[in-house]
Amino acid sequence: MTRSYDVMIVGIGGQGTILASNILGEACLIEGRHIKGAETHGMAQRGGSVESQIRIDGEFGPLIEPGHAELLISFDLLEALRYSHYLKEGGKMVVNHHLVIPTSVFTQKIPAPNEDDIIAQLKKFNLCLIDADQIAIEAGSPLAQNVVILGAASHALPLKPESLREAVKKLVPQKTVEINMKAFDLGREFGGTC
Repeated sequence: MTRSYDVMIVGIGGQGTILASNILGEACLIEGRHIKGAETHGMAQRGGSVESQIRIDGEFGPLIEPGHAELLISFDLLEALRYSHYLKEGGKMVVNHHLVIPTSVFTQKIPAPNEDDIIAQLKKFNLCLIDADQIAIEAGSPLAQNVVILGAASHALPLKPESLREAVKKLVPQKTVEINMKAFDLGREFGGTC
């Protein structure tokens, strides 16, 4: 039986979670690797949770059991905490230092999550915390934050950086290729430090 490498990508509707999972899938195809994936879109227009489960080189379906993911990529602090139970012991977590306040805070008048408390809980894991929004702006567009995070996570992925870069080129809009290449490279540079 082939040992799979399981990746969870989580975020909020509109953050590029699905594109990020498609880039991983395309990189696997470029390398001739076996890939399976499943997505839950949530209520994207209302800031709902979006998750992608990706199994690289596995024989079975894509659904990842809690405690089995080698890598958790999150575009939001609260989503990282929400899905942290999927990470296996010793697994890697690459998280954007960004917090979207849930609408329930406003509609149900419940206390807002505290960013420092969330980060303290995430530090129990093998955490790489990255300001992907700022790095994406440096690359040329705040919309490239998902590619920045993929670049940072590339050190933990069983894929060649060249395959990931080629997949980014194929899947992002043509007019944004240069920005996204820079975003990937800046993210990868940062990811090498954590």
